[in-house]
Amino acid sequence: MAQAKRIVSKQLGELLIERGIINQAQLAKALKVQEEKGGLIGQILVMLGFAKEEEIAQALTVQYGFPYLPLEFYDINSDAIKLVPENVAKQYNLIAIDKIGDLLTIAMSNPLNLQAVEDIEMITSCKVQVFVSTMTDVNNAIKKYYEKK
Repeated sequence: MAQAKRIVSKQLGELLIERGIINQAQLAKALKVQEEKGGLIGQILVMLGFAKEEEIAQALTVQYGFPYLPLEFYDINSDAIKLVPENVAKQYNLIAIDKIGDLLTIAMSNPLNLQAVEDIEMITSCKVQVFVSTMTDVNNAIKKYYEKK
């Protein structure tokens, strides 16, 4: 499986410290929680109240070059929604937002989940383009668009 290519070699925590979002003590506490319980460092920082979801999503865009897309006011293509089953969207916390030709654009909270991208490509027979969004934005979009059916 291909690896997501970092365009900035710094760890997420380092980027957040540089941006003044968290401090070293907050990062150390989050890393301790991660060591004890597992999970993604960005989600742990949000859970601890040290960072906002948007700040984590934007730092991921800097780190890996994925574009950031806030979904709150984005009009999602209903034909694209139909391509990804609701259970898959919920499992991977992603939502299809548009389809042009055989290119399917998705927004997801964890753009580093390459298994999710591969699964979506297999299910839809499309090439997938990934945008980063917050977990809350994706969950809200899933509720909004899948409950319409």
